[in-house]
Amino acid sequence: MRTKMRIMGFRGTVIKPLNEEAAAELGAELLGEATIFIVGGGCLVLEYWRHQAQQRHKEEEQRAAWNALRDEVGHLALALEALQAQGALEELRTELQEVRAQLCNPGGSASQAVPASKK
Repeated sequence: MRTKMRIMGFRGTVIKPLNEEAAAELGAELLGEATIFIVGGGCLVLEYWRHQAQQRHKEEEQRAAWNALRDEVGHLALALEALQAQGALEELRTELQEVRAQLCNPGGSASQAVPASKK
């Protein structure tokens, strides 16, 4: 009874002793409520831990996907640079062929003397 009164906020009040039957009933009630409270609190804690683990797993998956995308963009940038360099190389080859053709045909007109890339 003293424990129940302390929980309810009554301090320092004189409490008359209970008979054995009322004390057993009150103790069983208090024990049942404590059990329910502990089980409910345990469920809340376990659910919180489970949610945190799922959140960490989700963040790790997002981080891995982000890193994979970043790597793919890097590979694509390198491929683009290689293609651009190859395109420039093709342009130089075309200009070289035009210059060779002009050297082989010295009597060509002035309009043919200008490389195709500069037209």
